Amino acid sequence: MNRQEALRTLGLDEDATEEDIAIAYKESAQIMHPDRFAGKPKLQKRATEQFKNLQEAYAYLKEHGGKGGARSSRSSRRAGASREDELEARLAGIQAARTQLVAQRDALFDSRRNGLGMLVVGGLVALFMRRIVWLAGIAGTAAVWGLIEVVSTTQNINSLSDRLDELTKEKKKILQEIEELG
Repeated sequence: MNRQEALRTLGLDEDATEEDIAIAYKESAQIMHPDRFAGKPKLQKRATEQFKNLQEAYAYLKEHGGKGGARSSRSSRRAGASREDELEARLAGIQAARTQLVAQRDALFDSRRNGLGMLVVGGLVALFMRRIVWLAGIAGTAAVWGLIEVVSTTQNINSLSDRLDELTKEKKKILQEIEELG
């Protein structure tokens, strides 16, 4: 990867400063983070590839400085600030991922509640209307559908909750590292 490709990946012009690079990375990380597409394997795979390109471009630009192709000399304080910027960008990505995962989990809670309603109502109608065979059959099908919805959404909710826990641990690690730098 060269400077031009890295700038293009971040959507920046040739005259981008280190601050522009950090901001563009944070914004792009929020948009392209693979966790936004949890539950959609094909989109998540593409997002993972694009996110890797984004990280590679950011790392290249941070290594080679904000302006020009040559690496600028930095004091140890500046290198620490650079590491802190990188950690801040990772935190922004984690926050974006958490926001998306929480929204997906909330939608799954709604689906599970609807499935539970279908299960209960379908079961009661099937029980009380068992003399009307066709109606009891439809109600029984709705109850089974509700049960499937409850089970599948519960599994997805558990997966999302596990991922949220992982992100929380990662966030704590990054915050601890930032504290050690400061």
